[in-house]
Amino acid sequence: MMHLAETLNFSGRKVVAACASVPFPALHGYSLPNTLCAYQQDMPWKLLSSCREQKVSCCFAQSVVLRGISKEKKQATSPLHACESTEQILQHYLDTVFPGAFSTSHVLEQPCNTLPPYPQFFSPLLTRQGFLLDKPPSYSSAGVESIPVLAALQSSPALHMLLYSLYKDLQKLNMRRWPSFFSAGVEQDDFQEALQELRTLSQCYEMGSEADESEDEADAD
Repeated sequence: MMHLAETLNFSGRKVVAACASVPFPALHGYSLPNTLCAYQQDMPWKLLSSCREQKVSCCFAQSVVLRGISKEKKQATSPLHACESTEQILQHYLDTVFPGAFSTSHVLEQPCNTLPPYPQFFSPLLTRQGFLLDKPPSYSSAGVESIPVLAALQSSPALHMLLYSLYKDLQKLNMRRWPSFFSAGVEQDDFQEALQELRTLSQCYEMGSEADESEDEADAD
């Protein structure tokens, strides 16, 4: 994980955000291109890191892994349908939704098993293979046995405010009220230097005037 994060970072960046979709929202009987075509604006995954969701899809670099989805032969109705493999489909989707970003994609056919003792907290709209149904089945399901999953690590502008907010919170600390820091060998100068490094790191994730405005608002608090 650490080496992958290093690969995705450049220009002074060191942190990545984690995203996931458990299960990946694929409708039963739909091909992967059809599923991804429905997510041109909202991404088919959610942030796991405590960052604010961005209104616009944007990242500097990312690594995305999808498992449990196979390419079904369908008539080509979009550039995604014309791709030869599931990995090409996912890569084309990432390049289209995140233009200019460094994106790598990996696809595994094997889904994630969810047999006992895996908790059965899934929606009744899921089939045993973890695909979505339009309506609950008329029969009683024995439980979800496997699910398709998508996971991603992103070096993203969303990390700017997360890191800057952490810097602002730490800046408010009165170190004199925490003698245990000094008894553990932490020096005041070292602490201040680490604070400035954290602020500098947050600035590495700025992008455009919107990031500058958000920092100006934080400075005004």
